[in-house]
Amino acid sequence: MVKVTFLGHGCVLLEASQGKVVIDPFLTGNPLAKTKPGEIQVDAVLVTHGHGDHLGDTVEIAKANNALVVAPFELATFVGNQGVNAHPMHIGGAREFPFGWVKLTPAAHGSAYVDDGQTVYTGNPCGFLVKMDGKLIYHAGDTGLIADMDLLGKLYEIDLALLPIGDNFTMGPADAVEAVKMIKPKVVIPIHYNTWDLIAQDPQAFCSKVKAETQAQCIILDVGDSYQV
Repeated sequence: MVKVTFLGHGCVLLEASQGKVVIDPFLTGNPLAKTKPGEIQVDAVLVTHGHGDHLGDTVEIAKANNALVVAPFELATFVGNQGVNAHPMHIGGAREFPFGWVKLTPAAHGSAYVDDGQTVYTGNPCGFLVKMDGKLIYHAGDTGLIADMDLLGKLYEIDLALLPIGDNFTMGPADAVEAVKMIKPKVVIPIHYNTWDLIAQDPQAFCSKVKAETQAQCIILDVGDSYQV
């Protein structure tokens, strides 16, 4: 079993017998976050891209836990230069780690770290397939609807898909429903919405469409809530 806890925005914590992983730990500055970086205890940090609302507290958490950061090559290099242990990967690549199996998937988005007017290129954005305790979880990262999702549905039996629905920067609810049709997960959980007014959405309406148009179960998690896969 894998315990999936939604920490707000695109951040989720995965806990299994193999270990603990946090994905896109944007906590500091997140108006909805209830968890502080110092409360996170993990073996690894997975980061989909370099935008501040996803890279977030990665360096602080990695240093505090002596945790491995897994990210696309350029982003892994960027955080590695800040004194953390980073493992570079790239789209289509997979690797078995002590905490589980990880594969990087395509995402249609951007990836740069922007701070005080400085912009650092951090490579291609990605999503993650993560297998822990025999359960396969897909975190799409920030992405629009892409045809590659159809391949994921054909090649993998995905137990849980975490999909952005906020629109404006990512898929909106209508496109996310189409993504569910292609990915064919057993369960879908919406993420990346309602953090700010610009990405405000009704998750209940999204889940209603998922239930009406697909075979997937749709679960809404409030910030801090968990679901067992």
